[in-house]
Amino acid sequence: MKKIPKPALERLFLYYRLLLSAHNNGEKIISSVEMGKRLDLDPAQIRKDLTYCGEFGKPRIGYRVEGLMNELQTVLGLGERKQAVLVGVGRLGMAIYSYSGFAKFGLEIIGLFDSDPTKVGLNLGGQTIMNIAQLGEFIRQKRVPLGIITAPAASAQQVADIMVDAGICAIWNFAPVTLKVPENISIRNEDLAIGLATLSWNLINSGCPYIQPTEDELD
Repeated sequence: MKKIPKPALERLFLYYRLLLSAHNNGEKIISSVEMGKRLDLDPAQIRKDLTYCGEFGKPRIGYRVEGLMNELQTVLGLGERKQAVLVGVGRLGMAIYSYSGFAKFGLEIIGLFDSDPTKVGLNLGGQTIMNIAQLGEFIRQKRVPLGIITAPAASAQQVADIMVDAGICAIWNFAPVTLKVPENISIRNEDLAIGLATLSWNLINSGCPYIQPTEDELD
Protein backbone atom coordinates (compact mmCIF):
# COMPACT_ATOMS: atom_id res chain seq x y z
CA MET A 1 0.00 0.00 0.00
CA LYS A 2 1.29 3.44 -0.90
CA LYS A 3 2.20 5.81 1.90
CA ILE A 4 -0.70 7.88 3.20
CA PRO A 5 0.04 11.54 4.11
CA LYS A 6 -0.58 12.40 7.76
CA PRO A 7 -3.53 14.82 7.11
CA ALA A 8 -5.27 12.20 4.95
CA LEU A 9 -4.56 9.49 7.53
CA GLU A 10 -6.24 11.57 10.24
CA ARG A 11 -9.25 12.21 8.01
CA LEU A 12 -9.54 8.48 7.28
CA PHE A 13 -10.07 7.92 10.98
CA LEU A 14 -12.83 10.57 10.97
CA TYR A 15 -14.50 8.68 8.13
CA TYR A 16 -14.18 5.42 10.02
CA ARG A 17 -15.74 6.88 13.15
CA LEU A 18 -18.61 8.36 11.11
CA LEU A 19 -19.19 5.04 9.32
CA LEU A 20 -19.13 3.17 12.63
CA SER A 21 -21.87 5.47 13.93
CA ALA A 22 -23.85 5.12 10.69
CA HIS A 23 -23.54 1.33 10.84
CA ASN A 24 -24.76 1.28 14.44
CA ASN A 25 -27.74 3.37 13.32
CA GLY A 26 -28.63 0.81 10.68
CA GLU A 27 -27.57 2.83 7.63
CA LYS A 28 -26.60 0.74 4.60
CA ILE A 29 -25.48 3.32 2.03
CA ILE A 30 -23.86 6.72 2.42
CA SER A 31 -22.62 9.21 -0.17
CA SER A 32 -19.52 11.39 -0.05
CA VAL A 33 -21.87 14.40 -0.09
CA GLU A 34 -23.63 13.18 3.05
CA MET A 35 -20.30 12.38 4.72
CA GLY A 36 -19.12 15.88 3.83
CA LYS A 37 -22.19 17.44 5.42
CA ARG A 38 -21.73 15.53 8.66
CA LEU A 39 -17.99 16.20 8.88
CA ASP A 40 -17.97 19.68 7.33
CA LEU A 41 -15.54 18.51 4.65
CA ASP A 42 -15.42 18.81 0.87
CA PRO A 43 -16.93 15.64 -0.72
CA ALA A 44 -14.21 15.76 -3.40
CA GLN A 45 -11.57 15.58 -0.65
CA ILE A 46 -13.34 12.61 0.90
CA ARG A 47 -13.44 10.75 -2.42
CA LYS A 48 -9.75 11.48 -2.98
CA ASP A 49 -8.78 10.27 0.51
CA LEU A 50 -10.74 7.05 0.10
CA THR A 51 -8.74 6.13 -3.01
CA TYR A 52 -5.88 5.30 -0.62
CA CYS A 53 -8.02 2.33 0.42
CA GLY A 54 -8.93 1.22 -3.11
CA GLU A 55 -11.85 1.88 -5.39
CA PHE A 56 -15.14 2.07 -3.53
CA GLY A 57 -18.55 3.51 -4.17
CA LYS A 58 -20.69 3.93 -7.23
CA PRO A 59 -21.70 7.21 -8.89
CA ARG A 60 -25.12 8.43 -7.70
CA ILE A 61 -25.36 5.49 -5.30
CA GLY A 62 -22.63 6.01 -2.72
CA TYR A 63 -20.63 3.73 -0.47
CA ARG A 64 -21.76 0.59 1.30
CA VAL A 65 -21.36 1.57 4.93
CA GLU A 66 -20.30 -1.79 6.35
CA GLY A 67 -17.91 -2.62 3.52
CA LEU A 68 -16.11 0.72 3.60
CA MET A 69 -16.04 0.68 7.41
CA ASN A 70 -14.39 -2.74 7.41
CA GLU A 71 -11.87 -1.68 4.76
CA LEU A 72 -10.90 1.41 6.75
CA GLN A 73 -10.59 -0.70 9.88
CA THR A 74 -8.10 -2.91 8.04
CA VAL A 75 -6.13 -0.04 6.51
CA LEU A 76 -5.87 1.79 9.84
CA GLY A 77 -5.12 -1.38 11.80
CA LEU A 78 -7.98 -0.70 14.18
CA GLY A 79 -9.00 -4.32 14.29
CA GLU A 80 -5.56 -5.45 15.41
CA ARG A 81 -4.80 -5.85 19.10
CA LYS A 82 -2.13 -3.37 20.19
CA GLN A 83 -0.55 -3.78 23.62
CA ALA A 84 1.01 -0.77 25.30
CA VAL A 85 2.85 0.33 28.42
CA LEU A 86 2.15 3.65 30.11
CA VAL A 87 4.81 5.55 32.04
CA GLY A 88 3.78 8.35 34.39
CA VAL A 89 0.73 7.49 36.47
CA GLY A 90 -0.33 11.02 37.39
CA ARG A 91 -3.76 12.47 36.71
CA LEU A 92 -3.31 12.45 32.94
CA GLY A 93 -1.87 8.95 32.93
CA MET A 94 -4.71 7.64 35.08
CA ALA A 95 -7.28 9.31 32.82
CA ILE A 96 -5.77 7.72 29.70
CA TYR A 97 -5.55 4.30 31.35
CA SER A 98 -9.14 4.54 32.60
CA TYR A 99 -10.60 5.58 29.24
CA SER A 100 -12.58 2.58 28.00
CA GLY A 101 -13.02 3.96 24.47
CA PHE A 102 -9.54 2.86 23.39
CA ALA A 103 -10.51 -0.81 23.63
CA LYS A 104 -12.78 -0.68 20.57
CA PHE A 105 -9.76 0.43 18.53
CA GLY A 106 -7.64 -2.46 19.76
CA LEU A 107 -5.53 -0.66 22.38
CA GLU A 108 -4.76 -2.56 25.58
CA ILE A 109 -2.51 -1.04 28.24
CA ILE A 110 -0.88 -3.99 29.95
CA GLY A 111 1.75 -2.25 32.08
CA LEU A 112 1.80 0.85 34.31
CA PHE A 113 5.09 2.38 35.47
CA ASP A 114 6.19 5.27 37.66
CA SER A 115 9.29 6.40 39.54
CA ASP A 116 7.36 7.76 42.54
CA PRO A 117 7.83 5.29 45.43
CA THR A 118 4.45 6.34 46.88
CA LYS A 119 2.75 5.07 43.70
CA VAL A 120 4.78 1.94 42.98
CA GLY A 121 2.90 -1.10 44.24
CA LEU A 122 -0.52 0.55 44.19
CA ASN A 123 -3.34 -1.17 42.34
CA LEU A 124 -5.09 0.78 39.61
CA GLY A 125 -7.99 -0.84 37.80
CA GLY A 126 -6.67 -4.32 38.45
CA GLN A 127 -3.05 -3.56 37.56
CA THR A 128 -0.16 -2.98 39.93
CA ILE A 129 1.96 0.09 39.21
CA MET A 130 5.55 -1.05 38.66
CA ASN A 131 8.87 0.68 39.21
CA ILE A 132 10.27 2.28 36.07
CA ALA A 133 13.42 0.19 36.62
CA GLN A 134 11.37 -2.78 35.40
CA LEU A 135 10.23 -1.04 32.18
CA GLY A 136 12.84 -2.30 29.73
CA GLU A 137 12.68 -5.92 30.80
CA PHE A 138 8.87 -5.85 30.78
CA ILE A 139 8.79 -4.53 27.18
CA ARG A 140 11.26 -7.19 26.04
CA GLN A 141 9.51 -10.07 27.78
CA LYS A 142 6.00 -9.07 26.68
CA ARG A 143 7.14 -7.83 23.25
CA VAL A 144 5.19 -4.60 23.70
CA PRO A 145 5.08 -2.49 20.51
CA LEU A 146 3.68 0.81 21.86
CA GLY A 147 4.77 3.09 24.67
CA ILE A 148 2.68 5.91 26.14
CA ILE A 149 4.56 8.67 27.96
CA THR A 150 2.70 10.87 30.44
CA ALA A 151 5.77 11.47 32.59
CA PRO A 152 7.09 14.99 33.37
CA ALA A 153 9.08 16.72 30.63
CA ALA A 154 12.34 16.41 32.59
CA SER A 155 12.24 12.60 32.51
CA ALA A 156 10.43 11.97 29.22
CA GLN A 157 13.58 11.60 27.08
CA GLN A 158 15.06 9.08 29.50
CA VAL A 159 11.81 7.10 29.39
CA ALA A 160 11.82 7.20 25.59
CA ASP A 161 15.42 5.96 25.51
CA ILE A 162 14.54 2.99 27.71
CA MET A 163 11.58 2.17 25.47
CA VAL A 164 13.65 2.37 22.28
CA ASP A 165 16.48 0.27 23.74
CA ALA A 166 13.93 -2.37 24.74
CA GLY A 167 12.58 -2.63 21.19
CA ILE A 168 9.46 -0.47 21.28
CA CYS A 169 8.21 0.44 17.78
CA ALA A 170 6.00 3.47 18.45
CA ILE A 171 5.66 6.15 21.13
CA TRP A 172 2.61 8.23 22.02
CA ASN A 173 4.07 11.21 23.85
CA PHE A 174 1.99 13.48 26.08
CA ALA A 175 4.98 15.14 27.78
CA PRO A 176 5.48 18.79 26.74
CA VAL A 177 8.88 18.18 25.17
CA THR A 178 10.28 17.21 21.77
CA LEU A 179 11.74 13.72 22.00
CA LYS A 180 14.71 12.48 19.99
CA VAL A 181 14.18 8.95 18.68
CA PRO A 182 15.58 6.95 15.74
CA GLU A 183 13.90 7.44 12.38
CA ASN A 184 12.42 3.95 12.46
CA ILE A 185 10.41 4.77 15.58
CA SER A 186 6.95 6.16 14.95
CA ILE A 187 6.16 9.00 17.36
CA ARG A 188 3.02 11.03 17.95
CA ASN A 189 3.25 14.14 20.15
CA GLU A 190 0.12 15.36 21.92
CA ASP A 191 1.08 18.73 23.38
CA LEU A 192 -1.99 19.96 25.26
CA ALA A 193 -0.39 23.36 25.82
CA ILE A 194 -0.07 23.92 22.06
CA GLY A 195 -3.73 23.07 21.66
CA LEU A 196 -4.60 25.56 24.37
CA ALA A 197 -2.41 28.23 22.78
CA THR A 198 -4.18 27.74 19.44
CA LEU A 199 -7.60 28.03 21.05
CA SER A 200 -6.43 31.03 23.06
CA TRP A 201 -5.30 32.86 19.91
CA ASN A 202 -8.62 32.10 18.22
CA LEU A 203 -10.56 33.36 21.24
CA ILE A 204 -8.57 36.57 21.54
CA ASN A 205 -9.05 37.32 17.85
CA SER A 206 -12.70 36.27 17.65
CA GLY A 207 -14.13 39.23 19.55
CA CYS A 208 -15.68 36.89 22.12
CA PRO A 209 -17.41 39.11 24.75
CA TYR A 210 -16.66 36.62 27.53
CA ILE A 211 -12.88 37.12 27.35
CA GLN A 212 -11.75 38.87 30.52
CA PRO A 213 -8.60 41.05 30.67
CA THR A 214 -5.81 39.98 33.01
CA GLU A 215 -4.86 42.06 36.06
CA ASP A 216 -1.78 43.33 34.20
CA GLU A 217 -3.94 44.53 31.34
CA LEU A 218 -6.27 46.26 33.77
CA ASP A 219 -3.31 48.13 35.27
